[in-house]
Amino acid sequence: MLERIHHTAIIASNYEESKKFYTETLELPIVNELYREERDSYKLDLAIGDAQIELFSFPDPPERPSTPEAQGLRHLCFEINDIDHVVKWLENKSVIVEPIRIDPVTGKRFTFFKDPDGLPLELYEK
Repeated sequence: MLERIHHTAIIASNYEESKKFYTETLELPIVNELYREERDSYKLDLAIGDAQIELFSFPDPPERPSTPEAQGLRHLCFEINDIDHVVKWLENKSVIVEPIRIDPVTGKRFTFFKDPDGLPLELYEK
């Protein structure tokens, strides 16, 4: 049976820029990084709680539709304890964060920001 999410994979258009964003701006610890010569591709494993984000590079990856209702993965969400604190922390690192909203179903506060490729990342307060 399915138990939990193990990892999510992201293909970056600029590996070094995205690596810096996820490791320095978001401060996610590196689990492993390797270069796969046969694919001319880097794979960077980052820890997030008990899951991981896999960050990949590939030569000339095609762009993907980014409108909110485009097919495919819509966004990646991070569960947090204090949304005000995390928003301020991100803004101090020059990350643009949308205004905080309230989920009409759960009453929980949430907001979005983007990675260097425009991937929507959500903060969802416990």
